[in-house]
Amino acid sequence: MNSFSAADLPENKYFEKDALIDKKFIVCAPGVPISAALKAGLAEWNFPKVFSEGNIADASPLADAKPAPAEKSAAAVRLSDELDALLEEAENGSSPPAEKTPQQAAQDNADAEMEAVRTEYARYLAYTESVYKTYAGKQTLSISAVSDRMKEFCGFLQKHRRLVLRMQPEEENSGKTYLAAHSLRSTVFAVVIAQQLNFPPHKLIELAATCLLHEIGMTRLPESVYTSNRPLTETEKKAIAAHPVISYNILRAADCPLSVCLGALEHHERENGTGYPRKLQKPQISIYAKIIAVACSYEAATAHRPFRDGQDAFSGILGILKNPGHQYDSTVVHALLLSLSLYPIGTYVLLTDGRRGQVTDIDPENPKYPVVQIPGEFRADGTPATVKTDEYGVRIVRPLGKEEAAGLRA
Repeated sequence: MNSFSAADLPENKYFEKDALIDKKFIVCAPGVPISAALKAGLAEWNFPKVFSEGNIADASPLADAKPAPAEKSAAAVRLSDELDALLEEAENGSSPPAEKTPQQAAQDNADAEMEAVRTEYARYLAYTESVYKTYAGKQTLSISAVSDRMKEFCGFLQKHRRLVLRMQPEEENSGKTYLAAHSLRSTVFAVVIAQQLNFPPHKLIELAATCLLHEIGMTRLPESVYTSNRPLTETEKKAIAAHPVISYNILRAADCPLSVCLGALEHHERENGTGYPRKLQKPQISIYAKIIAVACSYEAATAHRPFRDGQDAFSGILGILKNPGHQYDSTVVHALLLSLSLYPIGTYVLLTDGRRGQVTDIDPENPKYPVVQIPGEFRADGTPATVKTDEYGVRIVRPLGKEEAAGLRA
């Protein structure tokens, strides 16, 4: 194989045999004269050499065959098209994409679905922040607008519950205020509890609106008070304790239904009478407040705050299940367990067979043994591999720590 400098190719002469830039692509055939355009194209796309089995001659080696002009023109056009395609590929710096395996396609689809859910959740989070900021700045609040948005949100959760619950608190709350992040995430847990309790749609929407707004009274306090990592003064403690009453007054002034106002007023009351502001006991506390108390407490335990890291979901739900002093309604606590499982959806776990995975679904009949998805493993049809844990087969040994789980997260 002879090599020729592209810059030194003599114009209007001919290669005796095909000239190539690699083993596949012909840039000049024996019947086509070397042209200035060919040399310019090679220089522009940084092909310094061409190769041929023959040499360069003054006359076309096909002269004796006297090909018809139309045939020569067609050959030249074909070769020019091939060169154009090659140069375009070189410009893009890529080759035609390889065909995806079923596993790759399934993973891409799963990643795209999760990203779409994250984007939609971020839209609701931005809305929640706007509600709180608008009230803080202008003292205006539209319960009808909030209810309409919560109707959408309940439908969103109904469709994407498992994916929303798999999201980690740090990715949901990034860049948002404490009040917005806490209120919306608490609403997620309140809604899934109420769905487990078979609330009718209108009650589900009303509960969601109540939970979204239950901290609205906090907007009257300096943010430094409820995000402080120092011991609060007695005055600050009293201000914090007053926020349910402030929330109640704000919601009453906005013509909210009494059930919504009471849910916000009583969400810090406890079944044993140790809560505030009125130290009510279980028969006196509204059902919305009972649900928000559990949802809010679980969210607070598992979410990150400026002054502390959140617990893992397993530890958080254990704390609620222990129900120290019988603070929470046992039916609501049981509904949370059936909704999330003992190892809540989203928890990364170690299995008895040594594999690691993420809890992605529950068994309502036995919340101790959820479904675990194994990253990097797939079924024959390309869908992600899952393990249904059970008492006599593969079981969960323990939840993974943050560092252990870091490499498994999508």
